[in-house]
Amino acid sequence: MGFEPTFIVALVFAVLILVFVIKGLMIIQQSEAVVIERLGSYNKTLGPGVNWVIPFIDQPRSIKVRRYRAIGGENVAMVTEEVRIDRRETVLDFPGQSVVTADNVSVNVNGALYFQVIDPERAVYQTENLIQAIEILAKTSLRSEMGKMELDKLFESRQEINDKLQLVMDEAGNKWGVKVTRVEIQDIIIPAEVEDAMRKQMAAERERRALVLRASGEREAAIAKAEGEKRSSILVAEGSKEAAILMAEGQRKAIDEVLSAGDSRLDPQLMVGYLLGLEYLKTLPEIGKKGDRIFLPFEASSVLGAVGSIEALLNPRKISG
Repeated sequence: MGFEPTFIVALVFAVLILVFVIKGLMIIQQSEAVVIERLGSYNKTLGPGVNWVIPFIDQPRSIKVRRYRAIGGENVAMVTEEVRIDRRETVLDFPGQSVVTADNVSVNVNGALYFQVIDPERAVYQTENLIQAIEILAKTSLRSEMGKMELDKLFESRQEINDKLQLVMDEAGNKWGVKVTRVEIQDIIIPAEVEDAMRKQMAAERERRALVLRASGEREAAIAKAEGEKRSSILVAEGSKEAAILMAEGQRKAIDEVLSAGDSRLDPQLMVGYLLGLEYLKTLPEIGKKGDRIFLPFEASSVLGAVGSIEALLNPRKISG
């Protein structure tokens, strides 16, 4: 039993349609995208799931991807062309590069850049090699920012450099359909001779700080000692003052008691002379103790007058006579 020509034609046509449909099917994985061109012009961007394009008319546009691979102990850049664009966060770990600081010190710096493709169309059409463009801009910005700082400040301002790099990269990344999430400086390698000089400088700085702390402690101790001596002198002076006041008060009361005893014949001036004479005689032995010389009063009449006051006070009859 043979087949009718029309049946064969229909069967062939059905097979061709099936092949055509199957040929146009594209399954896109999650977090992937494909840019489709129709006759050389941008047509659409395919998202995750089952998609269909016109075979032979709609073609996916490839994107160049630059990656580093370790070959023979060295990182070698490998450039490939891929149709599917990964929209997940990607890390670009670019190798170390030489950077000259503001104080003319050459250091080797390597870093990592994290980015995510948010607009596949711009990522494909705005730059010839997206990864290479991002890497070159990151290196250029890194040299520019680190070249403005001295070596000592590089280690202190690592986060500041990261923030500035992210700002510059994010601004340029928007044009390329890329979102730069963060930039991190991984290592700052300095020459051995510079590292040795920095180590000596740090040791000298620690010694200087120790001397400053020691001097500060001695100064504080001297101040505390001086304050203590000052306080002690003040207390001694206050004690002497109070003793003198009490002594004078006692002498005054003694004179008042003698005068109030009822003997009006006692002369107040005679009492004062008596007290002054006693103090004068008490002072003479103290003067004689100092040194190997004997001091005699300049005015002998004053001493005799004081002795006379004492005698007159002790012999009231003589006064009355």
